[in-house]
Amino acid sequence: MGSFATGDIHEDIPQAQAAAREGADVVAVIRSTGQSLLDFVPEGATREGYAGTYATQENFRLMRAALDDVSRELGRYVRLTNYASGLCMPEIATLAGLERLDMMLNDCMYGIIFRDINPRRTFIDQRFSRQIHARAGIVINTGEDNYLTTADAVDAAHTVVVSQLLNERFGHEAGLADAQLGLGHAFEIDPRIPESFRLELAHAQLVRELFPDAPLKYMPPTKHMTGNIFAGYLLDAFFNLAGVMTGQSIILIGMMTEGIHTPWLSDRDLALENVRYVRDACGGLAEDFVPRPDGLVARRARQVLAESLELLERIGDDGLLTAIAEGTFGVTRRPPDGGKGLDGVVERADGYVNPAIEILDTEDPQRSDAARAAAGQEVPA
Repeated sequence: MGSFATGDIHEDIPQAQAAAREGADVVAVIRSTGQSLLDFVPEGATREGYAGTYATQENFRLMRAALDDVSRELGRYVRLTNYASGLCMPEIATLAGLERLDMMLNDCMYGIIFRDINPRRTFIDQRFSRQIHARAGIVINTGEDNYLTTADAVDAAHTVVVSQLLNERFGHEAGLADAQLGLGHAFEIDPRIPESFRLELAHAQLVRELFPDAPLKYMPPTKHMTGNIFAGYLLDAFFNLAGVMTGQSIILIGMMTEGIHTPWLSDRDLALENVRYVRDACGGLAEDFVPRPDGLVARRARQVLAESLELLERIGDDGLLTAIAEGTFGVTRRPPDGGKGLDGVVERADGYVNPAIEILDTEDPQRSDAARAAAGQEVPA
């Protein structure tokens, strides 16, 4: 997956098409900074985003059309993803379905922890938006990788697994199939730690085995990219190798200029060359990678799983909102009644009727052609 964020949709398009021609299978258009805090969706084609491009229906339409053009040129389908998070999760989810996007970042925990959106408000919005994604055949991407930008990737590894398990449960409850659960994690252990790569393999392999049918989203190193582009390029190669060895599904492209500036096309080209070399050289290495039962990789995976089960039991006793308030995820404390957007939550009155909710709650989303196509099932002509 390649990400783009110029702020100008008309600049994003040629960059996205160039990345597709160089081998990118998925294009992600990063949203403008602060859009998650807007309680409305901007309208029309936009050219003034800050560190990203606004998510609007017209921008979705323009990018989808551009990728359709390059898909025909290349003879392979190029997927498009954007963000359905923040104060307009259901609205943006609907626009994504209307404009035929393939994947959407959809995880209320990101908004709670990193954008201080009220937990109650955004859990409600998340369920409704995921019901829409289920019927539109959209693959969701969750944001557990973000926890490791604020928490230590070794000490907090079990919080990632717990969040993934919760997201799986919430996703199933909203009607999403396993093939639509792009659960997130990241390659973020400090490379100076001894055996850091083996620990990364343990975490990635554990997630792969816990969710065998999910198209996992694996994020490249960001926290420990120092500005040394040569070391960064090598670290990205190790990330790509870990992704191939453990059979990750959605592997984002690591940039050696991460944290320095918005990557140039030449940076993206080198990053794609890195991916191509590792994938071509390793092929189906996941078939041969079987950790020794008594080795470090297997022992570490068992340790993380045991810590995950312990935390799940504690959350079961105390409640998820309490866990969030205590800073369990991402070491950031968010109380149930704090943050933005709580004034938009009201208790349902007696006799409340919402036909949309009734339809979404009663229909089987996996019967829709879009959902079946996303799951790789045959759709009648």
